[in-house]
Amino acid sequence: MRSTTWYSTFAKAAAHFCGRPRVFVLALIIILVWGLSGPLFHFSNTWQLVINTGTTIVTFLMVFLIQNTQNRDTEAIQLKLDELIRATRGAHNALLDLEELDDDSLEAFRVRYEALAKTARAELSSGKKDTGTPEAD
Repeated sequence: MRSTTWYSTFAKAAAHFCGRPRVFVLALIIILVWGLSGPLFHFSNTWQLVINTGTTIVTFLMVFLIQNTQNRDTEAIQLKLDELIRATRGAHNALLDLEELDDDSLEAFRVRYEALAKTARAELSSGKKDTGTPEAD
């Protein structure tokens, strides 16, 4: 029923693993050992190159893992929000899949909702309710 790629499975597991406090402590220990070993290696260029290369490689790979996790989480949130909009009586179904629109269309929606918020705040400050529904628009 559910198809996952090897990369998606790996990225999820790696992100879960790397997000643990023990992994942070391990990284911190590596940095401390490297720093304390400086006098032993006379703070040489090779000594510096070791940490620079290692951290660059780890950072480069982690960017892709984090982006994969972020994309998956964002897509799941968007689908959940779409379902809430779809299932809510009176909600504007035109807002479904909004993240797929071009910038001009998004800006038009933003302007519309900004105006609705401004009106609601004005009505609220004058003692009225701010719990309007789309049917009232």
